[in-house]
Amino acid sequence: MNSPQAIILGITGGIACGKTEIGRILSAEGFKVLDSDFLAHELMGKGRPVYEAVVEHFGGAILTADEEIDRAKLGKKIFADQQQRSVLNRLVHPAVIEAAREWMKECRESQEDAAVLVPLLFEAGWTEGWDAVICLTAPEEQIFQRLGKRGLSKDDVRKRIAAQMPQTEKAAKADFVIENGGTPEVLRSRMMDIVEKIRSEKRNSYE
Repeated sequence: MNSPQAIILGITGGIACGKTEIGRILSAEGFKVLDSDFLAHELMGKGRPVYEAVVEHFGGAILTADEEIDRAKLGKKIFADQQQRSVLNRLVHPAVIEAAREWMKECRESQEDAAVLVPLLFEAGWTEGWDAVICLTAPEEQIFQRLGKRGLSKDDVRKRIAAQMPQTEKAAKADFVIENGGTPEVLRSRMMDIVEKIRSEKRNSYE
């Protein structure tokens, strides 16, 4: 959607709170959507500078048979050790943010609505460059249910929740908060109400 009032949104929130679904909703509404997790995965591909830095620190034990980084193996290391998790974030986050900002710049120049899904937006200190930051939250029992369906044990879920900033803290820092405890239709309605509010505020600022 090309418009002088095109907007760029940062979408964050706790694990299994619905960021991917929000990405699908916004994409269907004409937004360009960038998933920072996929971007990180791409930047950690074999031969890339981030790959070299991660393998140098964590060693060959995190590699698959074809020498790609095994995210499951790496995940077990970092979710069990806060210090190692911090090291990984220092190795990966700057490259992800730099690449995403370049993508956002292109969206601004072409006047396209865009959104970036960033689970660790506040943890990375990435608070600049957005028209608004929207935080998704969900009841803890639903988070356990959603992650259980992905094959994670309750202990794994607890570790992953503990590895992130608490939902309440993220929500307090965000411009808008969506509680995702209902149906996809309700989630879509809440998201698009916020989009229209942001678009209206931006339109008024031009007048």
